Amino acid sequence: MEWELRVYRIRDGSLGDFVSEWREHVLPLRRAAGFEVIGPWTGVGGEFVWLIGHDDLERADAAYYESPGRRAVEPDPARHIVGVQTWRLEPA
Repeated sequence: MEWELRVYRIRDGSLGDFVSEWREHVLPLRRAAGFEVIGPWTGVGGEFVWLIGHDDLERADAAYYESPGRRAVEPDPARHIVGVQTWRLEPA
């Protein structure tokens, strides 16, 4: 399993909307596409933090974004994101 830690900085005042939309749309689509998801967590500075895992993360992530289900999500929850940091994780 390949893992990635994702930290999104969410536009001021939009964290609640982003979390609701993410839970309603993104999380079910990710799980249906075979992703393992841990979290999410939120930070006091408006961060949204989660771990995502898949056996072939890069390929599966690209396929997820091209999928009809993800393309149909409207409005796109990503409109709330103002910054993204990601880290690929390796077992220690």
